[in-house]
Amino acid sequence: MNISLDHTLGCGQAHRWIKKDNVWEGVLGKEIVTLIQTDSGFECDGTSSEDTVLDYFRAKDNLKNIYSDICEHDSYASTLIHKYPGMRILKQDCWECVATYILATNANIKRIRQMVNSVCIECGEDLGGRHSFPTPEEVIMKADKLSNCKLGYRKQRFIELAKKVSANDIDLNDIEKFSYEKCVQTLLQIRGIGPKVADCVSLFGYGHLDAFPIDARIKKILWTIYGKKGSYKQLSEFSREKFGKYAGYAQEFLYYSSSVTSAPSCKTDMSSSFV
Repeated sequence: MNISLDHTLGCGQAHRWIKKDNVWEGVLGKEIVTLIQTDSGFECDGTSSEDTVLDYFRAKDNLKNIYSDICEHDSYASTLIHKYPGMRILKQDCWECVATYILATNANIKRIRQMVNSVCIECGEDLGGRHSFPTPEEVIMKADKLSNCKLGYRKQRFIELAKKVSANDIDLNDIEKFSYEKCVQTLLQIRGIGPKVADCVSLFGYGHLDAFPIDARIKKILWTIYGKKGSYKQLSEFSREKFGKYAGYAQEFLYYSSSVTSAPSCKTDMSSSFV
């Protein structure tokens, strides 16, 4: 299976990965993980569980089949797949994903990273140079420190989410069992989550590869490339029908292409073992 760390970790779907020279560093759970691209995939250090990393990168996704399916649906997306090969959709922790995207409302990627990093420093566990994403209980216990994070109106929504998850009023694990439609409808009941965030979480947190998040950037692409305008619901229905069961992958290629002028084309294979 193909993977490009640059395309996958640099496309904006996750916000805690940092590239230093040729090394990608991130935090998965309570571990600082480093990755280096190789011809056969990547070298990985810092994890106690290789399966955790493989699951995070959705190693079981057959990119050849996924890419072929998208190419059959749309010629423009096909050109992007050839331009940015090896990009994968991540499978993020559901709590971290929901919480992060609540913080992400009405903010650009740089701002999102700043807020998430501040929240981790103020409320998460110090792992030695990096901090873990705080648990709901840590957020509640250290809620007073969130004033240092410049979250604005997102602060109360973030605390409210933590309280409801901690009290099991919201069962994020239960949502894992739901269909895409039920997943979105359930997420929309959470304060601070609108249609776009619900689709982001459905895609990146719950693995619904047919989800198609639409922000201002994607809306512009749908108009300039496909001549489509309309409400969120109308554009979502068009896009999910247009790109098929892997619409989420297609969306990420469209989104990434609009944010990158040139990116390295490093088509590689990810083996089931770490070198």
